[in-house]
Amino acid sequence: MATITTPLDKDLEAFIDRELKEGRAESKAHVVRSALRLLREERALAEIREAEEEIRAGRLIRGDLREILKKFPD
Repeated sequence: MATITTPLDKDLEAFIDRELKEGRAESKAHVVRSALRLLREERALAEIREAEEEIRAGRLIRGDLREILKKFPD
């Protein structure tokens, strides 16, 4: 597992501290990993919504199904 160091503004730091204090996360890393997973999911859902709009508009989605599926985590 890689380690990344990044500066956070005071609001984000306070949010992480509240998550820990209120027992919703076991570590700062857990909060960040959870946030990144949600961002990844949000992006995947946005891609699905875009694809649905393409279909509704009559535009076809072309490509290798294996490559398209790689965009979605197991």
